[in-house]
Amino acid sequence: MSYLARKSQFLSKFNRRNLNANQLSLLIISSIFLLLGTTGGVAQVKTAQKSGFTLQLLHTSDQEAGVPALKDAPNFSAVLNALKNQDVNRDGKPDYPNTLILSSGDAYIPSPFLFASDTVFGGQGRGDILILNALGFGAIAFGNHEFDLGTGVVADLLRAKEDYPGTKFPYLSANLDFSTDKDLAKLVTAEGQEASKIPNKIARSTIITVNGEKIAVVGATTPTLRTISSPGGVTVLPKKFNNRDAADIAALAAEIQTSVDTLLTKNPEINKVILLAHMQQIAIEQKLGQLLKGVDIIIAGGSNTLLADKTDRLRVGDKSAGIYPIIKKAADGNPIAVVNTDGNYRYVGRLVVNFDAKGVIIPNSIDPKISGAYATDSQGVAAVGGKPDAKIVAITEALKKVIIAQDGQIFGKTNVFLNGWRGDVRTQETNLGNLTAEANLAIAKRYDPKTVISIKNGGGIRDNIGIYTFPPGSTRSQDVIKLPPQANPVAGKKEKDISQLDIANALRFNNGLTLVTLNAKELMAVIEHSVAAIAPGATPGSFPQVAGLAFSFDPDLPAGKRVKSLVIKDGKGKIIDVVVKNAELVGDSNRIFRAVTLNFLANGGDGYPFPKRERVDLTSKDADKSKRTGLATFAADGSEQDALAEYLAANFKQIPFAQEDVPATEDTRIQNLKLRKDVVF
Repeated sequence: MSYLARKSQFLSKFNRRNLNANQLSLLIISSIFLLLGTTGGVAQVKTAQKSGFTLQLLHTSDQEAGVPALKDAPNFSAVLNALKNQDVNRDGKPDYPNTLILSSGDAYIPSPFLFASDTVFGGQGRGDILILNALGFGAIAFGNHEFDLGTGVVADLLRAKEDYPGTKFPYLSANLDFSTDKDLAKLVTAEGQEASKIPNKIARSTIITVNGEKIAVVGATTPTLRTISSPGGVTVLPKKFNNRDAADIAALAAEIQTSVDTLLTKNPEINKVILLAHMQQIAIEQKLGQLLKGVDIIIAGGSNTLLADKTDRLRVGDKSAGIYPIIKKAADGNPIAVVNTDGNYRYVGRLVVNFDAKGVIIPNSIDPKISGAYATDSQGVAAVGGKPDAKIVAITEALKKVIIAQDGQIFGKTNVFLNGWRGDVRTQETNLGNLTAEANLAIAKRYDPKTVISIKNGGGIRDNIGIYTFPPGSTRSQDVIKLPPQANPVAGKKEKDISQLDIANALRFNNGLTLVTLNAKELMAVIEHSVAAIAPGATPGSFPQVAGLAFSFDPDLPAGKRVKSLVIKDGKGKIIDVVVKNAELVGDSNRIFRAVTLNFLANGGDGYPFPKRERVDLTSKDADKSKRTGLATFAADGSEQDALAEYLAANFKQIPFAQEDVPATEDTRIQNLKLRKDVVF
């Protein structure tokens, strides 16, 4: 080939658009050798190519499909598939052929979306799994919400049946022992097998071969699982765990390391390891990253932390919680990348990274213009030229018909947006938190008129009742427009109406209510526990929403010593008992108060120290539907959804609810002394 011909070929390649930095560097090097006619140089470049490996990791966590997933799940498929098949230079080949699709757990959650599958597909949650199958996940770690309905439901969703394929991928967790659970023991298989050979199975780890390259994938689940979900007979390791205790985190790291070491020892040819870690707080995943050896990438889960860089276009109103990815130094001295995005099918995470010949990631190879968070709103779909997967569209359309029928059952009205936003209900008092706590108190009084207190956890509120939107073209969070529920003419729903669907979507777990008796000292301990996990950047599900009391706390003080003031109030807001003043217990510590809480919390969920004294469960999951009373027969008597529906019907059927949500600086039931003065008295 002549010099001019070689030059023309070089310029043709160089002018191709949108090449990433590494592709461009390799192209320039190879083209220089081409111009010089040095065939040996070209051979050296090819050798260098083979010695390294470029991986495109498409990831998510906390899919947790609620009503918004009817649109967001198909959009998610459009973005994911567009990235997977991206062919910028139009040569008929994907830009990144070495692609892996993984999730770090909470792939489904009790919700109208999950329950609609019972009607459409013959079993709760089957629509969720069919969507995951269609998206092509190679493996998923167990989160906490997989266990919310018990291990029997987990088994039903994983197993293949005549009319249902179950999971076409393995579920993973290295620190959960499933052999001790009667429902799941038979689904356990040996660790370190090829993922394609163990669909419908549970393992500690798996291997996924991508174009001949074996990549190890290990799962891990929060050791707080037993206090935040219902894992049945599953053994959770380490058995004692405090996420603020360095020794406990080290013990967790040791459990994970055992699986990593076992897998690598049996497969010495593998030098790339990805950890799917569902730890609820991304700070824990970062600490694990610094304690582990042989792990290259951690996909975090449970915290809904939106990591993004300046080149990422986020959904209107969203803010980055940190740079994508977070790079740490692992215990072996190598770099380790921690990635995460917001959940609920709102973003696809994309990490394109080079590994060197030893299987160590090269942080400088991560181009922020390529890697990061990809929004799955309409604008995000258009930006990548995506098209929703037809199978997923069909699934969501079938579920939508069932869900819409629930939107025509009206129980009340509201003039205001009811705030169930995750970052708010887990850190401050909200108007929806107050409303549902009041509803629980009202129904409890029917069973026991002496009930004066209602305490629930913010983590049990899963969504707003109303619309959270922005003006066209806005990119500023301060431009947010919060509106009451919108009309649904198809279902006969008018603007401001609160429907069965609104209630079920916001209170997806539909916990049963439980009456308990606490003395003053125990009440103080419960309230101290409710704010013990508050910390910068944390969104603990244990944070309370209350009725019948007011208290103040200082989050800068040590956990267990934060409550400054605590009083009991009657229905008119009058103080009827002072329990804590100036951080000291007042009066007889053995005087008692009747309280209503959630069955989940009464059982020790979220670590709550409720006493068992004079306990009365107001409902049970197997309640006879034909015996349900009142207007809200869609939910069991004495359940949270039933309580809210009946309370709305009794108080806000004609005159709409009108208590606007206020910032934390104006909260009165739960007063954060870092943000406002103490006016409990």
